[in-house]
Order: sequence, then C-alpha cells, then structure tokens
Amino acid sequence: MSKHILMKENFEKLDQFIVMQKDKKGALIPVLNEAQKIFGCVPIEVQKKISEGLNISLAEIYGVVTFYAQFSLVPKGEYTIGVCLGTACYVKGSQKILDRIKKEINVEVGKTSPDGKYTLEATRCIGACGLAPVITINEDVYGRLVEGDVPEILKKYE
Repeated sequence: MSKHILMKENFEKLDQFIVMQKDKKGALIPVLNEAQKIFGCVPIEVQKKISEGLNISLAEIYGVVTFYAQFSLVPKGEYTIGVCLGTACYVKGSQKILDRIKKEINVEVGKTSPDGKYTLEATRCIGACGLAPVITINEDVYGRLVEGDVPEILKKYE
C-alpha cells in the first residue's frame, strides 16, 4: 500500500465528511463512496477510521466493501480496463481479446500494473451484447472487437 494515499490531509477530509453524515440513516455507503474518491480505495486503515466515526463494526464495513464491486481494497490504476466475459462476448472471442490485453500491458486479471496506469478486470455482461465482444476503459466502450484492435485502442491511453 502506497503511503502517499494515506496522508493526514486525506484522513482530515474523510473526518469532515463523516461528521456531516454520521447522524443520517444509511450513512455507510455515502461515506465509503467518499473514502473511495479521496483515497482511491478503501484499505483497512480507512475502514477503521470509518468504523470509529460511524460506530459501525469493522466486520460490517469490511463485508460491505468486499461485497460491492465499486469499492476496492487496493488502489486501482488510472485506467480500468474491463473485458466482458458474458456469454455473447465470450462466444465472439472476448477471451482472445483479454489474453491480448494481458500480453500488451503485462498485467494479470484483477491486478494493477506496477506503474499504476492500468487495472485489468474480467467482467460479466455489461448489457451491450449487440456490440459483442466489448471492453470498457473507464467510461469508454469499445465493441465488435477483434484481437488485432487491442494495440490501437491501448495507444489512446498511453
């Protein structure tokens, strides 16, 4: 865990947000969302701070963080690449596309590149079956792909 994300200023921002939310019903999810924004992830040190601030058990917070895909225990890359492995995409070759991306950026599924630039995720159906096979890079969607499209797409994010 990079120590720069756990800077004192970030904890102060989180404390301020917790104070604004702590008496509201259902405060945990908004606080976790804010923590994810501030820190780029919700590591155990941040979960402990939230536990103390909201008076919610650490076990409950950990359960929520690990249940919902939008929360991460470790920092994600600047660009999150999601390769759909839903049925339509898989049948149309998304595994080959995933393998090519792994080779091009030298990152395994579920991991972030050492330079912090890319996080690679295998996703389930994203609802763009008509464009199969599909990948997403942050908010950008690329469809009807073949393996050879990968290098050109990745060049846009260098």
